[in-house]
Amino acid sequence: MRRRVDAAIVGSGHNALVAAAYLARAGWEVEVFERNDRPGGAVATEELTAPGFRHDTFSSWHPLFHLSAAYAELGEELASRGLEYVNTGGVVTASVAEGAPPILADRDPAKTVEAFPDSDAAAYAEDLESFGAQMDIIGELLATELHSAAAVSLALRLLRRLGPSGTRAFAAQALSSARGWLTTRFEGDEVARLLAPWVLHTGLTPDDANSGFQVLALAGALHEVGLPVVRGGSSKFVDAFVSLIEDNGGRLRTGAEVERITIREGRAAGVVVGGEEIGARRAVIANTTPTQLYGRLLPAEAAPPRANAEASRFRYGARSGAQIHLALSEPLRWRDDERLGETPVVHVTDGLDAVGLACAQARSGLLPAEPTVVCGQPTALDPGRAPEGKAILWIQLQEVPHRPRGDAAGQIDVGDGSWTEGLDAAYAERILERLSAHVSNLPGAIESMAMLSPAAIEERNPNMVHGDIYAGATDLAQSFLWRPLPAFGSHRTPVPGLFQCGASTHPGPGLNAASGRIVAMRLLRRSLPERLGSLLRGAGR
Repeated sequence: MRRRVDAAIVGSGHNALVAAAYLARAGWEVEVFERNDRPGGAVATEELTAPGFRHDTFSSWHPLFHLSAAYAELGEELASRGLEYVNTGGVVTASVAEGAPPILADRDPAKTVEAFPDSDAAAYAEDLESFGAQMDIIGELLATELHSAAAVSLALRLLRRLGPSGTRAFAAQALSSARGWLTTRFEGDEVARLLAPWVLHTGLTPDDANSGFQVLALAGALHEVGLPVVRGGSSKFVDAFVSLIEDNGGRLRTGAEVERITIREGRAAGVVVGGEEIGARRAVIANTTPTQLYGRLLPAEAAPPRANAEASRFRYGARSGAQIHLALSEPLRWRDDERLGETPVVHVTDGLDAVGLACAQARSGLLPAEPTVVCGQPTALDPGRAPEGKAILWIQLQEVPHRPRGDAAGQIDVGDGSWTEGLDAAYAERILERLSAHVSNLPGAIESMAMLSPAAIEERNPNMVHGDIYAGATDLAQSFLWRPLPAFGSHRTPVPGLFQCGASTHPGPGLNAASGRIVAMRLLRRSLPERLGSLLRGAGR
């Protein structure tokens, strides 16, 4: 062992950077190891299509980060290192469908409900208010280790606040599906058309338990903080964190894949990178999936057999993700409402049933006949990401089979299911045809295009197995107390000195900065012997 640090961190996803920043600020000697040639994991900005067009690969919109404790605590330091957000104060998202007027959501809920029937407007406002009244405790729970006394205290606070009957009602709401909530709470289809596609951003389907509650939470977040994007591209987010870490004495190495985690006397003792062992005096932190951690990095005998078995059964999403990035000669010209051109995210969908059907087709291995198209328009907020007068489009697809075995529309030959250039092009054509029905300048405005299929996504990031952009299925059985593993649903693994963070851990995917902060706070909390020693020294003065 040539040298030692206080904490060795495997991977440089945003939660790893968050943990490293907190530890470095506290005086720890920290080193982060990243296999790729640049840090950030799923946070990157690239000229994917043509020079001068800066596209966010994977993560682009950061509302969850704006709601996080990490942003509240580190925001000023990050801003001083170049992190700047741009946002909208008006329309934040919309849904467009064939044969129906678009539904637009404003940052102001009162303006949003103007398009709803009176009874639905009242119900929407009531549910937002009810959720908001508990948001202080919910937010803390999402940023707290659930297997802790602090989480129990928060749960008891909620019980005292709501009372027994109110708690039962709240639990029922938390477990509800989006379909259950949207079809029983609202008489018209406006709210469902607006919010149903947002279910996809949680990794769930409209019929999954807890999807209704999560969609309500997303609606509240959109009204509260909008859809902020980083000026100049999300890579500026990574740059600011790297600068913060390095300014506090930390180090980040790229092109440095961790080969294994070393164990000494039953405890995580360091990592091996390029044949070199770097010791970790205090902790090893793995920003990886359970299958990477237990199946590749750890010796089998280091973890309990039950942990190894559960990690081998860790499930990835039945649906994969894909992206299409467009360089445009001009911004999109939407047909139905000129405000759509200034809207950060527009969903092309025929509503709740259409989202559910496309999810079912993808889960069955079929290319959906009418997929939900997520149209992100970063240059509506940050025009500097493209040459003057031009634009970029960030299209996310979340109803894609990993290896398609057929086409629900019977039009595309999927071959053996491999994502080839031909299959990429054929499916991209379907997406663009669907979008072209609502804009007047496609395909003419397209200068260049790049597609990231599920296979390309997995190749770029091994945590996104089968192109699962959420690093693990997010259904109820693999979330909250049971994430990452049913019997070990904690960021502190069963291996002493080894901690796990990232989308595979609570509170799950999204740029929320929560798991990285949870790990850092746990490590910075002094042990009981340390606290007792401090008290005794104080008493002896």
